[in-house]
Amino acid sequence: MNQIKTTKISPCSVNKKPTAVDLFCGCGGVTVGLKKAGFQVLGAVDIDPLSVKTYKANHRKVTLWEKDIREFKPTEMLKKLGLKKGGLDLLAGCPPCQGFSTMRTLNGSIHIEDPRNDLLFEFQRFVDGLLPHIVMLENVPGLADDKKFKRFCSHMKNLGYVGEHRILNAAAYGVPQRRRRLIYLAGLGKAIPFADEIDKRITVKDAIGSLPKAGKSGDPVHDIIEKRTKKVMDIIRRIPSDGGSRAALSEKYQLTCHKNCNGFKDVYGRMTWNKVAPTITSGCFNPSKGRFLHPVEDRAITMREAALLQGFPPRYKFPETSNKSTLALMIGNALPPPFINAHAKIIRDVLIEKP
Repeated sequence: MNQIKTTKISPCSVNKKPTAVDLFCGCGGVTVGLKKAGFQVLGAVDIDPLSVKTYKANHRKVTLWEKDIREFKPTEMLKKLGLKKGGLDLLAGCPPCQGFSTMRTLNGSIHIEDPRNDLLFEFQRFVDGLLPHIVMLENVPGLADDKKFKRFCSHMKNLGYVGEHRILNAAAYGVPQRRRRLIYLAGLGKAIPFADEIDKRITVKDAIGSLPKAGKSGDPVHDIIEKRTKKVMDIIRRIPSDGGSRAALSEKYQLTCHKNCNGFKDVYGRMTWNKVAPTITSGCFNPSKGRFLHPVEDRAITMREAALLQGFPPRYKFPETSNKSTLALMIGNALPPPFINAHAKIIRDVLIEKP
């Protein structure tokens, strides 16, 4: 394909907020990070009703489309936002990544045809239609080796974007958890630098150590009642505090499935106060899904604690519900705002040509 001629990045005024659109916005992690970096988020798109409800509660001034992106035209977005093609500063987003995850592909040893994988090309379609000055795409590390991502990168090059991807640990950017993510940055005719890592790590204690006792805090997201069987509670009470694991259990309390499987050693494990948390996943409400027990209390982390470990602000609004699994799915799939913020600050500096 011949390279398409495009204009290069046009710097915006130092006194004017650069503009952004958040595709596949979920409950708003990317938008939080962009706003904190000084961006004006003009529009967002997502199809999940609970995520949309959460996003609206926290970002009322953003034009939000609740619809299937495959049925949405970039021209419709431009018209609604009062933009011309080439007038947007930043297009950001994370196409659903389940089809690229290492859990589903056995660390890349098998290939799964998941229709969600093709949503990467819906993101690409919006790049074509909006022609933003800069593009930021975030996803799981497994995307890097997928042929579809290679096609995407080649297409971006042909459009005139200079891009690069890296696999980074969010803990090195102020997120209180281990979380390896792929981030792709590309600018029209110009490479975009990545943010530098920070020396300090935000620990579990830093993030959730000062919260009031769960169940009586007055925060519905922190107070959802936890229901466990007597057998499970007996196991939890015997896990040593502050980083203990099921390896410390006597044979009497070892579950049969754990005796027969030498893997997944973090399940029924406690977090450690002075370390970062493990990756917060959609199963973070369930101790059988990973190291999701509170460091000292005999329970799994609450959904407020999960949100704080993702880097959401303490007062971020989530729907009141007794269904932990729906909240955990939304929070676990979110993008950590501090990780986005770190790179968005660099992007903003490029856009305003800060010396």
